[in-house]
Amino acid sequence: MKRINITCPACGSKAYLRPASVVYGDKAPDPDAKYYVCGRYPACDCYVAAHRKTMLPMGTLADKALRKKRHDAHVALDSLWKNGIMSRKEAYRLLQRDFEMPAIDIHMYKHIPTGAGLGGGSSDCAFMIKLLNDKFSLGLSTEQMEAYAAQPGADCAFFVRNKPVFATGIGNVFQSIDLSLEGYHIVLVKPDIFVSTRDAFAQITPHRPEVSLTEIIRKPVEEWKEWMVNDFEASVFAKYPEIKALKERMYELGAVYAAMSGSGSSVYGLFKNSLEDVDTHFPGCFCRQRKME
Repeated sequence: MKRINITCPACGSKAYLRPASVVYGDKAPDPDAKYYVCGRYPACDCYVAAHRKTMLPMGTLADKALRKKRHDAHVALDSLWKNGIMSRKEAYRLLQRDFEMPAIDIHMYKHIPTGAGLGGGSSDCAFMIKLLNDKFSLGLSTEQMEAYAAQPGADCAFFVRNKPVFATGIGNVFQSIDLSLEGYHIVLVKPDIFVSTRDAFAQITPHRPEVSLTEIIRKPVEEWKEWMVNDFEASVFAKYPEIKALKERMYELGAVYAAMSGSGSSVYGLFKNSLEDVDTHFPGCFCRQRKME
């Protein structure tokens, strides 16, 4: 095997190929694995796994904090292919197909929970395209980036502009809308439930509303409850009554409008005033609140 010269980016020391036991002792998850370990380890806590077949490093050496970020990023990216949205490399390959871009290492760190109906996977795709457009000066217009983003997933293109629109087609044809929720407080609650986007779409029965959504959003927010419905709720609530209970709890706490977000499992509520002690009202859930501007 050809000798590979690698240096630690943290301290500049030379890294050496070592067995997993050097890092994990007798608790190695894979005793046969190899790692590139900083020559100053453990004083310098940097290492990276080696590819099993090629023995090439799987990225750069990283300390504990960076390894944690990489782990979280892989969890987030895994949700993309598990939900059938896109493969790990698809957003990159979409552009590499038409532009001569060099190979790059991509590590993503984000706080949007997976399986939440918040467009986490779709926004990953859109913002990766925007990032690559900037990094490599591809000169793509917003419309061109939207066309690329629509290929791996219907709602990916929305996140290129990332502002309220009325979407038609497969979710990639946009009509500008005049919508402001300034002054309202939005409360987002995500239970410890993973809803598969693919399964949710398989169960949905779309309904044509009596009044167009573009007309509904012109009504006072207090009237939305009677008119605006998320068609995913019927099938998802039947399977996960805990999510339905969250929506009902929103109204009990004074929400003027509440609904499941996308295909779930997150539920959001619009409040006229800030909701005190949000976490205590929804124990065991991921909770966020912010005032709309």
